[in-house]
Amino acid sequence: MRDYPDKMTPEQAQAFRDTVLNIVSQIPRGKVTTYGLIATLAGWPSHARMVGRTLKYTPGAGLLPCHRVVNKEGRTAPGWRHQRPLLEDEGVRFKANGHVDMARHLWEPLSQLTP
Repeated sequence: MRDYPDKMTPEQAQAFRDTVLNIVSQIPRGKVTTYGLIATLAGWPSHARMVGRTLKYTPGAGLLPCHRVVNKEGRTAPGWRHQRPLLEDEGVRFKANGHVDMARHLWEPLSQLTP
């Protein structure tokens, strides 16, 4: 991970990646969480974009429920046309503007994560 080489050592980047993947693996069906919340939980609150890059470029991440990660407004990933149907299949509802209904579906795992 070379996104923030001046702020994160290779060891920290690896720990960040592992934590991100662990968090994503725990998002329950029918719920979503945000890139920013994942970054905060991983200990790097200003690294929301790096969460997205981690999910996009880490081999095997596609086996995780990455479709359950959206931005803070509930927008799905640009260019990923399958994300919305995957979420709808799980019962996630969208508002008229095309964003996830975050009031209903946001997962805030502060006390629910397992190490």
